[in-house]
Amino acid sequence: MTDERPLYPVDAWRIRELTFDPALAARNETIFSLANGHLGLRGNLEEESGNVAHGTYVNGFFEEVPIAYGEAAYGFARNHQVLLNLVDGKRISLTVGGDPFNVETGTIEAWERSLDLRTGVLTRTVRWRSPGGVRVEIVARRLVSLVRASIAAIDYAVTVLGGGPAPVRVVSALNAQVRNQAVSDDPRVGAHLPDGALHTVHREASGTWGAVVQRTTATRLAAVAAAEHRLRGEGAEGGAARTSSVATEEGVALSVETSLGNGAMLGLTKLLAYGSSLDHPEDALVARAREAVSAVPDGGFDALVEEQRDVLDRFWATSDVEIDGDGALQQGVRFNLFSLFQSAGRDGRTSLAAKGLTGEGYEGHYFWDTEIFALPFFVYTQPAVARALLRYRCGILDKARARAVELSQRGALYPWRTIGGEEASAYFPAGTAQYHINADIAYAIAKYVAATGDRSLLREGGAEVVFETARLWADLGDYIPARDGGFCINEVTGPDEYTALVNNNGYTNLMARAHLRYAARLADELAAEAPADWAALAARIGLAQAEIAEWRRAADLMRIPRDATLGIHSQDDSFLDRAPWDFAGTPPGNHPLLLHYHPLVIYRHQVLKQSDVVLAQVLLGSEFTMAEKKRNFDYYDPLTTGDSSLSPCIQSVAASELGYGEQAYRYFMQTARMDLDDVNRNVAHGVHIAAMAGSWVSLVYGFGGLRDDDGTIDFSPRLPEAWNRLAFRLLVGDAMLQVSIARHVARYELLAGGPLAIRHFGRPITVAAGTPVEIGLDPRLEAVIFDLDGVLTDTAEHHFRAWQRLAAEVSIPFDRELNERLKGVSRMESLEIILDNAGQTATLAEKVRLADRKNTYFRELIDAITPADLLPGMGDLLADLRARGIQTAIASMSHNVWDVVRRLGIEPLIDVIVDPATLVKGKPDPEIFLVAAERLGVRFVDCVGIEDARAGIAAIRAARMVAVGVGTDLPDAAWTVTDTRRITADALATLFDPAAPLTSPTEVMAPGA
Repeated sequence: MTDERPLYPVDAWRIRELTFDPALAARNETIFSLANGHLGLRGNLEEESGNVAHGTYVNGFFEEVPIAYGEAAYGFARNHQVLLNLVDGKRISLTVGGDPFNVETGTIEAWERSLDLRTGVLTRTVRWRSPGGVRVEIVARRLVSLVRASIAAIDYAVTVLGGGPAPVRVVSALNAQVRNQAVSDDPRVGAHLPDGALHTVHREASGTWGAVVQRTTATRLAAVAAAEHRLRGEGAEGGAARTSSVATEEGVALSVETSLGNGAMLGLTKLLAYGSSLDHPEDALVARAREAVSAVPDGGFDALVEEQRDVLDRFWATSDVEIDGDGALQQGVRFNLFSLFQSAGRDGRTSLAAKGLTGEGYEGHYFWDTEIFALPFFVYTQPAVARALLRYRCGILDKARARAVELSQRGALYPWRTIGGEEASAYFPAGTAQYHINADIAYAIAKYVAATGDRSLLREGGAEVVFETARLWADLGDYIPARDGGFCINEVTGPDEYTALVNNNGYTNLMARAHLRYAARLADELAAEAPADWAALAARIGLAQAEIAEWRRAADLMRIPRDATLGIHSQDDSFLDRAPWDFAGTPPGNHPLLLHYHPLVIYRHQVLKQSDVVLAQVLLGSEFTMAEKKRNFDYYDPLTTGDSSLSPCIQSVAASELGYGEQAYRYFMQTARMDLDDVNRNVAHGVHIAAMAGSWVSLVYGFGGLRDDDGTIDFSPRLPEAWNRLAFRLLVGDAMLQVSIARHVARYELLAGGPLAIRHFGRPITVAAGTPVEIGLDPRLEAVIFDLDGVLTDTAEHHFRAWQRLAAEVSIPFDRELNERLKGVSRMESLEIILDNAGQTATLAEKVRLADRKNTYFRELIDAITPADLLPGMGDLLADLRARGIQTAIASMSHNVWDVVRRLGIEPLIDVIVDPATLVKGKPDPEIFLVAAERLGVRFVDCVGIEDARAGIAAIRAARMVAVGVGTDLPDAAWTVTDTRRITADALATLFDPAAPLTSPTEVMAPGA
């Protein structure tokens, strides 16, 4: 759970507000927003008072305003694009006995506002005593229809509880006097719009009907807001209610007046219809709106609720995630998934804005967030929505082509931020320079096709998007001789916006390489599947085999920045040349950094808004070894500010994979209730849609361990300690798979379709209908990884004599005490220790010659090794492990390990040998043990590592394996022995049973192991 008390009462299916606090009004307006992907209403009160930012939005309805640059340049984005705040149809005012109802006068005796995530209905119940002494109850229910795209509805009922009879007046309005929030110093907030961005061109009011049509100035778009009203209750019966309607400069309004005695009620259902010229001709908008409200069933609001419940029942059947163990997190995740569902465009012409349809942050723009963070959720739970979001990208391809031409490139370049398809980022270093959006879109298309099996998207524009965006990479990069002829992509910005305009951003290049390879592979697939269609497409876009071959060449020679000393992927060519940010000296109030420091100050430091490299290894995990993932995470995580709301979910996934359970959980908590608990203190401007999607990503890719980047569905589940169970469902092709993770077991069950081939920790399993598969999760002995020297055989004396001979020849002191420091250390590192101890230095060439001489002496000594040189009990242990089906590996820093193994005669008993030739870092880095486990195909927690040196024990523990030490000075080992005959298969298995620890004078359990 979060560190602080939840802001809303914990409830599995509802978000509730139990008192009204005007200081929290803006936050609650966001939280109680309702939408359907086309239309969004902020959670304002119906009355005029008590509100901060009225908001009504139609997805994709925007205005353009020229960007004012102090100094413009060729190719700069020309216009701001701003999602417009439209006519406010939520407005309903109430007067009782001459006193207007509002939150500032009279007495509020009871207040509750509740959003039901199962029905999508927002209900507010208020008991109020007017200044004149009349007590009333107001029940206002609201929904935005998930069935009828243009329809929203409000049911407003007033009952007199005491002090009646009393005159009651209800006025329902369409308020056209609205505008967007003003721009501020925070670049994430406010709109660059002049007054009068919308012009009212038509208004009408007749009976219970009213409509307003407005038009933009630059984009020449028109929108209609219309309302039809249905009255009910004692106050409306027998003509008791007097109604009148009026159209004014402010809009249109319907007035209903009656007198209510005690217990009597007046109810009004307001059916709202919003449409635009994006869907219909301007001159047909009013008629279409009238048709839409007329089509609402006679049951009115209640009929809409039943429709809504049916849609949401189907949604939750495939999309719900169950968390047993933390009610607040369960509530937060369900709120996030509901918000995602109601915010995503479904018509193929619109997408998913960074704030959904809940506020005006980021001016309502669509970003790469949709493809990387939100698409996975929709792909696996709501594939029709995922398809619609990708169709939007297909629909703006021509504008992306035009943008590429403007930037002197071939192919297509998608805008960093946009609504209508043109680039709308005024700050190109953190906007246009983020070319990676091309690869992000291709990545999402590939994921959708692989998971759903729906290749029709490729024929309907998806393939063309993949090819045209791949063209840009081939044209953008160059083969640079100074970089060993590598294909370099220079002057770009990755997802980390605290590092801009760099050469060879690691994330960009890795994603571009994956993109180019997918494009080339897709071309081959399409040519084989439908030769005629492929030929027509290739001819239409001028795509030849020579160009596809160039894509493959660029991918194969792509420069991926690495640092050999640290053993990490560098974020870019120059990132490691910068000084680390002074985190300790940064005041806590100076976050996010972008609001307190000039960009140049940030750019010249090692500091991250989010980690590009860690994101890349989450998305493209099969291209990284586990050792690389660990070193990358360990290096970049301390540099990551988390100033981006996108950051915690990816940090959680990466930490979970590495076995950093506490970190993974802490990061997940930041994203699961980011908006419900207003973690970033800015939810008033709208929800963080990508972070909401990130909570699902954290659960399914993190704790569920889903990996799908290599074309297979693989799970490596790790349940947080605080939970009892995690369960979710995925749609894969025609199959619906339910994954349930409990404390000790993972269960895979097909609820529909199938059979389905998946993997569990890399091991293939097939799940068929009616036959769930359950697999234990408790660590168990599946592999033993041995060091060679001092564990299987004692070549330590041979090493000592070889080093001693070399040291004598070059007159360098060397003794057995110094020799102890060389255990588990590579030959070159050992030489460095010896030279440093003597206070001497040598050139690299001299070091190589000295190391080679030592190796020659060592090989002369080991030529005499035979099977008799196995340490006591080791031969029997290897044979017993083989008989039991327990795998074995040798992880040795000796370059001569293969020769020694053959001479010992144990080669048939060893499954994997890892030597220094394949490593980036030696012990105590865990790489050698991680590589061994990966090659064996076993979980790290199911491995025992056996070592005789402190560096080796440290490496085993860092790999999250059980460490067994051979010797007497190894305090960090879980079990230490001095006699190798004590190491048996049964004894090793016992290490996984906490109820049966090993103890004896020569067998010591290390404290806390």
